[in-house]
Amino acid sequence: MLITLTTDFGLKDPYQGAMKGAILSVNPDAGIVDITHLVSPGEVIEGAFVLLESYGFFPKGTIHAGVVDPGVGGKRRPILVETEKFFFVGPDNGLFSLVLRNEKVKRVVHLTKDKYFRSEVSKTFHGRDIFGPVAAHLSLGVSPVEFGAEITDIREISLPGPSRGNRVIAGEVIYIDSFGNIITNINGGDALSFGPDACVELHGIGIEGLKRTYSEAVTGSALALISSFDFLEIAVNAGNAGKTFNASVGDKVLLRAKG
Repeated sequence: MLITLTTDFGLKDPYQGAMKGAILSVNPDAGIVDITHLVSPGEVIEGAFVLLESYGFFPKGTIHAGVVDPGVGGKRRPILVETEKFFFVGPDNGLFSLVLRNEKVKRVVHLTKDKYFRSEVSKTFHGRDIFGPVAAHLSLGVSPVEFGAEITDIREISLPGPSRGNRVIAGEVIYIDSFGNIITNINGGDALSFGPDACVELHGIGIEGLKRTYSEAVTGSALALISSFDFLEIAVNAGNAGKTFNASVGDKVLLRAKG
């Protein structure tokens, strides 16, 4: 089985390497795929969004280990979620709640059987000492029910939703990728329903019309289009919209019908 990793560990420090070592110590043949280690530190909603837009492209049976865990060592529980197609291993802090809305959940297990953990468990590094080893044992065929007791009261979080009025949708920035493309929470279908001449506004700057591709805009100019995630996106052709607009997650975005 494949094991994917989605974390906020970064690339400078030894954390993601140590977690991989813990996995391979249990299953030297495990296939490990990095989704990303560059989730903003402690930003659970951002990690949940990254998982939402990536997990489903993997083969059935893939184990998705997620560690964006500002509550590590506290009261939040370590969990394993089994759905009809995938497994998810990580903290019970809402990290998996967006993907689970698309999946049929078979069981959720509170990870308590420490024989599947590293022999010494740090209070501050459950990715290495609990989640990595559990994912590795799972990849070797250990049944999910062996890791602890089933639970039903897992924590959920939600992406903020836009509000729709007469010929206007008020949304917000939910993600800025490494290219500086600004992803909003306005659904692509809703944006297109306003027509190709709709106006998008961020920080008082208006962008006229919706493009289909980046190349339809003049190099260096801002544009709005529907992203590959099917959300309204603000970009700069051959530039960085995040820097151009000095944008941050949570900034308000308006979509107005023309006329």
